[in-house]
Amino acid sequence: MRTAPTILHLDMDAFYASAEQAAKPSLRGKAVVVGGLGPRGVVATASYEARKFGVHSAMPMGQARRLAPNAAYLVPRFRLYREISEQVMGLLRELSPLVEPLSLDEAFVDLEAGETAWDARSAEAVGLRLRADIRRVTGLSGSVGLAVSKMLAKIASEEAKPDGLLLIPQGTERGLLGPKSVRILPGVGPATGDHLRRAGINTVAEIAEAGEDELVRLLGKAHGSHLYAMALARDERPVVAERDSKSVSVEDTYDVDIHDRVRVRTEVQRLADRCVERLRAAERSGRTVVLKVRRYDFSTLTRSETLRGPTDDPAVVREAAARLLEGVDTTGGVRLLGVGVSGLADFTQEDLFAQAAAAASEEAAAEAVEAEETGAPAEEVAEEPVERRWMAGHDVRHAEFGPGWVQGSGLGRVTVRFETPLSERPGRVRTFSVDDPLLEPADPLPLVEGLAR
Repeated sequence: MRTAPTILHLDMDAFYASAEQAAKPSLRGKAVVVGGLGPRGVVATASYEARKFGVHSAMPMGQARRLAPNAAYLVPRFRLYREISEQVMGLLRELSPLVEPLSLDEAFVDLEAGETAWDARSAEAVGLRLRADIRRVTGLSGSVGLAVSKMLAKIASEEAKPDGLLLIPQGTERGLLGPKSVRILPGVGPATGDHLRRAGINTVAEIAEAGEDELVRLLGKAHGSHLYAMALARDERPVVAERDSKSVSVEDTYDVDIHDRVRVRTEVQRLADRCVERLRAAERSGRTVVLKVRRYDFSTLTRSETLRGPTDDPAVVREAAARLLEGVDTTGGVRLLGVGVSGLADFTQEDLFAQAAAAASEEAAAEAVEAEETGAPAEEVAEEPVERRWMAGHDVRHAEFGPGWVQGSGLGRVTVRFETPLSERPGRVRTFSVDDPLLEPADPLPLVEGLAR
């Protein structure tokens, strides 16, 4: 049992939205929503300004637009987020060899293993220095929690948000958790919370008072015993470096059971993308895609599919997860969904070449089939011009006006705001034809001066 609060949990604040605000001076202090903008899109991240209107992650984008019609709606720029994540994870690995990334913007660190902290005072000093270093290197803020266990460190970082630090001193854990709602404990969603409330259990202290036998009676052996241990602040899970993990996975528990099959498919696609983000952040690939579905009656189904070779291609993982979902009955409602990848391997250059060759082969075959159906030579089909698409929020460069970003496009026109992360004031807006030869897609610019990526 650890006796000092040397487990650190870092959670970047509203990561995607904060990165976009830092990159776009005209959006600083404004409501920003990042996610899929199509009819089936969902919110990936909402800025704190947008959250005031009730917008939150995993919400259907249509609902977000109704709640915050004047917010800026942007398509994610994963290349930028990965670059920032690499900078942050690099800072964490300077503190300890035991860094466990949970996603691009979240990780646990065992400070004791890195001999950078050994008591509350030294741990707090490390946390304060880390937050300052993150702001210096990335221009963004992160919240830090420090405690004797992973569960408590994560709770502490949530309590510290936004842009704060909270250390839970050893010996004070149960006093801090006791009066709080049962919902503060990991894995306790609305359904479990309502089940406990009907039994007269509303706080963490009341879980502890009820006893393990009562929790097992109410929730089953595994869930009940685990919940009772958490209420007593017991969590012996070690920080595990990502490369030592056997799998990478993400899951979400929903406030209200999902009955709409289209929404379930959309959520699985979103989770698949998040899973690949973690996979790439760890510089890994995997062969087996796993789908987890917990239904309305708490029954949990797991399905898996093993691919021909390791991949970190989001399209491949999405398609495999979608195939797995087809074999699962969700008509009664779904309360939890998860997507994972196991059979992890280091990505090799040969893997990349093999996948590129396979993709090229499949593309050529598709062109040949299309040519046969249309009666046109394959090369004519391949050369058919395609209208350029300009995604809201993505970077561009104009030969005359310089760097900027896409505010929106449609009806053959694209609107661009010309500003950079280092601009002192919001930039000017201009509209062009979508096929303007002077306008080109561009790479993201550094958020902090002098720290080019």
